[in-house]
Amino acid sequence: MPDNSSVRIDAVETNEKGIAHARLQSLSAILRRSARRHGDKTAIICGDVKWSYAQFDQMVDRLAAGLRTSGISPGDRIALLARNSHAFLALRFAIARADAVLVPINFMLNPSDVRYILEHSGARFLFVDRSTIDVARNALSPSLERLLGIPGEIDSPPDELPSWATFFCDSAAVMETRGGDDLLQIIYTSGTESRPKGAMLSHNSVLWQYQSVIVDCEWTVDTVALHSMPLFHCAQLDNMFGPALQVGATNIITGRPSAENILKLLRRHDATSFFAPPTVWISLLRAPERAEGDLPHLAKGYYGASIMPVEILRELRAWLPALRLWNLYGQTEIAPLATVLLPEEHDQHLGSAGRPTLNVETRIVDDEMKDVPAGETGEIVHRSPQLLMGYWNDPERTAEAFAGGWFHSGDLARMDEDGYITVVDRKKDMIKSGGENVSSREVEEALYLHPAVSEAAVIGVPDPKWIEAVTAVIVVRDGFDVSETDILAHCACHLSAFKAPKKVHFQKSLPRNASGKILKRDLRDRLASGERTEDIRFAD
Repeated sequence: MPDNSSVRIDAVETNEKGIAHARLQSLSAILRRSARRHGDKTAIICGDVKWSYAQFDQMVDRLAAGLRTSGISPGDRIALLARNSHAFLALRFAIARADAVLVPINFMLNPSDVRYILEHSGARFLFVDRSTIDVARNALSPSLERLLGIPGEIDSPPDELPSWATFFCDSAAVMETRGGDDLLQIIYTSGTESRPKGAMLSHNSVLWQYQSVIVDCEWTVDTVALHSMPLFHCAQLDNMFGPALQVGATNIITGRPSAENILKLLRRHDATSFFAPPTVWISLLRAPERAEGDLPHLAKGYYGASIMPVEILRELRAWLPALRLWNLYGQTEIAPLATVLLPEEHDQHLGSAGRPTLNVETRIVDDEMKDVPAGETGEIVHRSPQLLMGYWNDPERTAEAFAGGWFHSGDLARMDEDGYITVVDRKKDMIKSGGENVSSREVEEALYLHPAVSEAAVIGVPDPKWIEAVTAVIVVRDGFDVSETDILAHCACHLSAFKAPKKVHFQKSLPRNASGKILKRDLRDRLASGERTEDIRFAD
C-alpha cells in the first residue's frame, strides 16, 4: 500500500501556515483596516500634502513593493534620519509591510553617533531629508548599501541623492508575512551610557501598547491630533500617531516644533489633541503668540518624557480651563506607555504618574526584588506584553534589565496605598549630598514656585565638602531680575537645609534632546569640569 504519511505531514504544515497567516497581526495591517473603514477621511495633513486613508494606504503599498523589488529581505534593517513629514510616516509603514525592520535615528546626533547606530544595527538603506543630508554623508557605514532622499514638510528630496520616488512601484497590493513577535523596529535609547542601547520592539509590543493608549487616553475617530514632537522617538510615533491612525483620527504633521508654529497649527486646524513634554508646554505658556487667541477646540492635552512641575500644571489649567490633561509615564523599552494619570485624577494626585496602563503590571521593589511598603522609595519594575524583546546584540545588558523576571526601569518611585505612583528620580539623578539622598525633582518643584523661574534643572556636582553639591541651573523668565541670593532665600523657605541648593547657575536655555528631555548629563559634565560658555552665566 502507498505510504501517504508524507502527504499528510505536508497537508498539516500547509494548514498550519494558512492558519498562522490568517491570524497574523502586524503594524501595517492596522493601516489597511483603517483605510477600508475610513477610506475618504483625511488621515495626514503635512504642509501642502493632504492624504486620505485610502491614499495613505496606497502610497505605503507602492513603497513596500519597491523595497521588495530593490532586494530588501525579511528582517533587513532600514534606517530613517529625518524630521517629521508625510514621507517619514509612509516609509514607517512601508518598511513594516515589506517585512523589514525600522531603525529611526535622532536627527540631533552628530555623525559619529549616527555612524555607530548604522554599524551596530547593520542597516542596509538610509533615507534622509535636506536637513540631515550633511550629517548622513559623514556617517556612512560599511553595511550601508544605499543613501536615498525623501521630502520634508516644506522641502523636496535632496537633489544630489536618488529620490524615494525611485521605489514607487504600482504592482498589486503587498501583503506582509511578518508580524506578532517578529522584530518590527530597533529604537536606540537616549540613556546615560556612553553608547545607546538598541531596544528591539516586536509588532506585538507596539500593538498591545496601542490598545493601552486607545483605552486610557480616549483616542476616537473624531480626534484631530497635532504631532510636532520628533517621530524618531516612540513617544510621538507609537504613543500618539499609531493609536490615532488605528482609530481613524485626522493627523497634522509638522517638523517645526516652535511655540509659534504649534500655536498657529492648533488654531488653523481646530486641533483637539496635542502631546508635548513639559518644556514645550512651558514654551507655549511663555510665547507672545499665546495672546493671539484662545484654543477652544483643544480638549485633550498629554504630557510626558519628564516630570511636569506642579506650578506649571496650575498655569496651564488657568490658561485653558476646558483642557483635560493626561500625564503619561514610560520609556522606550515598554513601547513606551507604562502608567497614566487621568484628567479626573489630577486634583487629588497632582504630581503623580498615575497607575499602570491597561496592559502593564508594575511593582516598586528594593534591591532584593521585594515590594517596598506603601510610601517608601524603590525601583519601578514592569511585566507586560508591550516590553521589548531585548537589546540588539547586547545579551549582557538584556539579562541585567530582566533580572528576576521583571523589567527594571531604572526609575525610583513611591506607590501609595491606592496604587498611584510618584516618580522620585532616575537612579542616576538621585543626589547623594552630605550622606543624605536628595531628590532632584523635589528641589525643582520648590524652584518653580518662584515667579522668576521659567525652567529649572537640579543636579549633583562633585564637591569636597558635600561629595555632591545640590546645584540648580535656572532659566529666568523674561522681565525678571533675580540673583543667587534670592533663589537660596526662596529655597530656605520651602526645603530642608540639606536639600537646598548649595550653588545656583543662570543659563539662557537648558540643553535637551529632541524628545524634550533635559540633558542633565550634559549639565553635570560641563559644570563638573568647570567649563564656562557664553550660554552659562555663573552667579556671584
